[in-house]
Amino acid sequence: MIRCAFAAALPEWQGEIALDLPQGATVADALDLARAKIGAAADAAFWARAPVGVFGELCERDRRLVEGDRIEIYRPLAVDPKTARRERARHAQTEKGRNPLTAKPRRGA
Repeated sequence: MIRCAFAAALPEWQGEIALDLPQGATVADALDLARAKIGAAADAAFWARAPVGVFGELCERDRRLVEGDRIEIYRPLAVDPKTARRERARHAQTEKGRNPLTAKPRRGA
């Protein structure tokens, strides 16, 4: 038996759980066991197609696991971080397109 962990931030569950898997187990085996443990019956398509990784590095579902691996399942971003930053900056701009909080002080004023 090898001991691994499963970590995820899903809408219905967030956290990390320990998994005991037989030697030669794959990422797909770990996902099946994790799904059964947390009781995530809904959205089978997400569990079948979502990107997965081990310690933050993307991998295939047929990758063999070793002792201590942490399997992760990734959700798509709700908002692109760059787009969100641009929207926040747009609200802080003046009519001339400058942010008054980051403007350089004028000399002699």
